[in-house]
Amino acid sequence: MTESDNQSILIRKATVKDVPAMARLINGYAAQGQMLPRSQHRLYQDIRDFTVAIAEGELIGCGALHVVWEDIAEIRSLAVAEGWRKKGVGRRLVQALLREARSLGLPRVFALTYHQTFFEWLGFHLVSREMLPHKIWGDCIDCPKFPNCDEVALIIDLDQQQEERHATQG
Repeated sequence: MTESDNQSILIRKATVKDVPAMARLINGYAAQGQMLPRSQHRLYQDIRDFTVAIAEGELIGCGALHVVWEDIAEIRSLAVAEGWRKKGVGRRLVQALLREARSLGLPRVFALTYHQTFFEWLGFHLVSREMLPHKIWGDCIDCPKFPNCDEVALIIDLDQQQEERHATQG
């Protein structure tokens, strides 16, 4: 993929027409034990949380920003089509979700993931899952790995990241 290919990827908020493709992508990874499955019913209910990546009219990635409380949100259901992995699609989706979090006034965003290095590369740092609000564990009850979760928790402080960016530019 060239830089011009990267430019032709559209990152936008999801629409209801995206749901069947989102379900196929997410549930393909869920079948491999890499993320929680999402029913189409749930995806329609949560459609406003989702941002998608589109290339050549096809959905190639998606991710959601789920607000948990007044001071924290979760990036969830981040998935990139196999042929598009390691080409900047996931990074662009996370950056869009972090911009959305900032626009909502959220100071922190976390992710539960098997891809620690990817999130660390984007500025997240490892935290103990016990540091996160108990409300997030509602989804965990439906997970086949509950209560023996093997995902790691990572968090980013958006206020601190903003301050660091201004310090390096100033």
